[in-house]
Amino acid sequence: MNKKNVYKMMTSEMLETLNKQAELIGDTFSTDVTYEKMRENYVSERKFWNKGGPEPKQTVDLKIEGPYGSIAIRIHYPKKRRGNGSIVYIHGGGFVVGNIDTHSRIMRMLMEETESVVIGVDYHLAPEYKYPKQVEECVFLVEWLRNHAEKYNIDPNDIALAGDSAGANLCLATALYLRDNKKHVSYLRCLLLYYGTYGLTDSKSMRLFGGEYDGLSEEDLKTYRNMYIGGENKDLRYYDCLSNDLTHGIPPCYIACGNLDPLQDDSKLLNDILTYHHQKAVLEKFKGVIHGFLHYTSIVPEAKEAIRNGAKFYRGLN
Repeated sequence: MNKKNVYKMMTSEMLETLNKQAELIGDTFSTDVTYEKMRENYVSERKFWNKGGPEPKQTVDLKIEGPYGSIAIRIHYPKKRRGNGSIVYIHGGGFVVGNIDTHSRIMRMLMEETESVVIGVDYHLAPEYKYPKQVEECVFLVEWLRNHAEKYNIDPNDIALAGDSAGANLCLATALYLRDNKKHVSYLRCLLLYYGTYGLTDSKSMRLFGGEYDGLSEEDLKTYRNMYIGGENKDLRYYDCLSNDLTHGIPPCYIACGNLDPLQDDSKLLNDILTYHHQKAVLEKFKGVIHGFLHYTSIVPEAKEAIRNGAKFYRGLN
């Protein structure tokens, strides 16, 4: 009851997307259904937003055997390529929904803007697979790519990680896990982190924003966390990344969020910690857009700008 009226604060294009969402699937982001139904709704709604966009020169679909079974990956090669760098894209969806199809257009746009290979990963979802299995799968994929780099024409010493929402969490967690357990991450060019959750369970932005329009009410956030983390007492440093040591060994970070996003304080705090400790980071906040806006590049100009600016950050580190 104390939340802001975000509808009055949205851009006209952002409002247009919400109207289209309601037309496509009435209750797209409801967590008051089974997780199977949540996935069905999410896949159905995202089909519309993934139409069109850049076409790769070549797409390779693979299945590799990971620590918890088969993992599907998708490699997009751009028509115009700059160097042999690659970007592993880790999709969002609260660790519960989403796949490489639901984030296809985002990956292809990032491919075109960076002029680099983009590799999507279908990590296993919660609640069937709980933390930290998803982190371990993403770590496994990075190491697998380095070991098979020559076969897929990528540089093993030039890999970036990118992701949105829960995928941004997994990007940062993967980098931290590699740093903590493999001792160096010099081969990671950067992290492109779009409106991630990094460990806050309450914040000013969570109190002011989030609702049925983005599926991120306080109860929704608790539902996702419970499905991912569960009730066991675990080492949460690779979920609550803000409790990990962020004072050293973090690849350069491009951090983006919308100013109507309940998770924006996670991004702001992450940026504050990194920059205070002289870790390279850039924070960009987009006005008038909600969580998940990266999906709406066909309508929302801020979505295109966020991908373009992340790509510029990535290219500038070469």
